[in-house]
Amino acid sequence: MEQFGVFNHSQNVQAETIEIVTILPSGVAGPLQKLENRIAAAAIYDSAECCRDASKCHPETRVAVQAHLYNWIVDGDGESDQPKKITWVTGPAGTGKTAVMRSLSERCKADGVLVATFFFASWSDSPGRRRKTALITTIVHQLARYHPDLQIEVAKAIDENSDVFDKSLRTQMQVLVLGPLQTIPRPVNRPGLRRGVIIIDGLDECEAEQYHRAKAKSPPPRENSEDQQEILEVLQEMSSNPCFPFCLVIASRPERVFRSFFEPEPADDPAEPNLDNKNHSPFAHKLDLHATYNASADITTFLEAQFNLLRRNFRFPPGSWPPPGTIQKLVENASGQFIYAVTVIRALAAYKESPKDLLEVLLKIGEKVKSNPLKQLDVLYLHILESSPNPLYSVRWIRAINRIIGGKATIFAFDINMLLQMDPEDNEAERLLGTLHSLIQIPPYSHQKTTSYVFYHKSLFDFLEDSGRCGATLHIQHEEVLELLWNRFNRACTNTTSDNPHPGTPQAGIDWWVSLAIARKQHESLWWIFWGVHKSVRAVLDLFQSVD
Repeated sequence: MEQFGVFNHSQNVQAETIEIVTILPSGVAGPLQKLENRIAAAAIYDSAECCRDASKCHPETRVAVQAHLYNWIVDGDGESDQPKKITWVTGPAGTGKTAVMRSLSERCKADGVLVATFFFASWSDSPGRRRKTALITTIVHQLARYHPDLQIEVAKAIDENSDVFDKSLRTQMQVLVLGPLQTIPRPVNRPGLRRGVIIIDGLDECEAEQYHRAKAKSPPPRENSEDQQEILEVLQEMSSNPCFPFCLVIASRPERVFRSFFEPEPADDPAEPNLDNKNHSPFAHKLDLHATYNASADITTFLEAQFNLLRRNFRFPPGSWPPPGTIQKLVENASGQFIYAVTVIRALAAYKESPKDLLEVLLKIGEKVKSNPLKQLDVLYLHILESSPNPLYSVRWIRAINRIIGGKATIFAFDINMLLQMDPEDNEAERLLGTLHSLIQIPPYSHQKTTSYVFYHKSLFDFLEDSGRCGATLHIQHEEVLELLWNRFNRACTNTTSDNPHPGTPQAGIDWWVSLAIARKQHESLWWIFWGVHKSVRAVLDLFQSVD
């Protein structure tokens, strides 16, 4: 244990309470404040947004997965000469990657080995969670808190490189991470920075940063994979530097860019090193949540606990429900995908009548499907959507809502309904979406003016946007979503005063929609709908113009 220098060689010192106050030198607070202004606070694992939207592992589930990762973080993989500092956690949608990463973050935080976290999310209200821009700054901000000795050096780096926040990720990493780390003295009798972990989740959801030129022709749009590849390369360069003592856990879906990076194809030239060989790869063995670890036991534990809760809520006698073999059958249907089990439970919990009949239906439709995890999930999604009185129209609403929200949780349900429904007196939203509570979080009517719709899982849109999965009866083209928004927007903008669903709204000499959008701009909700739909319509008009 390190000793405080102030007590060195002291004798007969007694104290009941010792209060240590760290006072930052003059000139440090300013640069650190500039750094804090550039972070994506919502991307940190225990932020209000992450806690609201990201689930954790159910107690007693994913124990082996978490233990495997934690042991690697603390002990490494036994390679003392050249320890591998990056491991990849992967698995298809619905295998619980984010839940595992958040639970792992909490355990590492409790044990003092969590350096930093960054949770990407393409649906987030925070642009910083959707793009690469704030990744390095957010990591550095947490790194300085993890090891206070770095605060002064980070502040110096910012002072000496005042434009660093406008530089590339690689430059930011070199200036703000490696530079300060290289200046930290490590006396022989002091361990220096201990091994810790940086956890990055959902990297596959990072969207490409687009660059536009005012006068010259803009470059072609960047692909998401380009920015994801850039992040991977920067992280690898950072971790390979001898002064960098930490390890990284990166979680993503098994998209091509990640497979190519972590598992490159064997070299054609025999003289070239084969990085696919475990002895040459710079990465630790990947952890595939679907293939490496059988999640069946964990899903069984989850379902048993949830059915106990449902029994109590519906006042069923203990042990009377579900029928014998039900949980085993659901586990088989899930085929390792937690999202299937979670969606089944949500459907049963949201069912207005007794869930017994619905469970029987779900079990019967599962019997008709071969053991294919995506197919089972597709059948479940299809069954839930078909419970709507107008499934296709409900899908149109779902796709339109997702397009309107566009990652902004400040666009409220009331304003979305006002745009989409044809008759303000008809509660069209409840009629179309009322049976879909297992797919979408629908705020109660009394909260709709201050609360947004929230979709539970991105896999729903993977299903709806793939005609081969959802079928011709539910599949709609992206252009049809824009057409729906265009028609509703045009109708709203041409409404007369008598049709105004908001009596008393000032007309200001123009249509009520624009007046209302401007009048309510302070809370963004209606303004962002106005701006977003206008942008979508503009894109269609530009397309027509290019064709002409």
